[in-house]
Amino acid sequence: MDQCFNILDRLANSKFRSRFKLRVKELEYIKDKGFDTIYIHACYFIRDRVAPAGPINDGKQTPMHGPPVFIAQHATATCCRGCIEKWHNFPQHRKLPKTEQEYLVSVIIEWINLQVNLNPVL
Repeated sequence: MDQCFNILDRLANSKFRSRFKLRVKELEYIKDKGFDTIYIHACYFIRDRVAPAGPINDGKQTPMHGPPVFIAQHATATCCRGCIEKWHNFPQHRKLPKTEQEYLVSVIIEWINLQVNLNPVL
């Protein structure tokens, strides 16, 4: 988990990454769906959208709006293989093993938890 906090601290110092925040709409979505559903979304999006060796539309596969996990992916640099390589040091052009996928999901979930704890809506 220390590794997760370390990357979140580094990302917080990025002008681009730090501008992403969950709005009331996304926070209410989390409240309505529950963290189990958000976790499942994160697992699915990492597994199917970024874990393959050659993801479809790599660099454009994660919208900047929509479900909270999409926003979290941009905030945590888990949105495409280029960002993952730059920030998390996982090489492009190879399938991400399960352990790396789990790490990326944990970073997303921890960022979402921080956002929820910062916002009194929930």
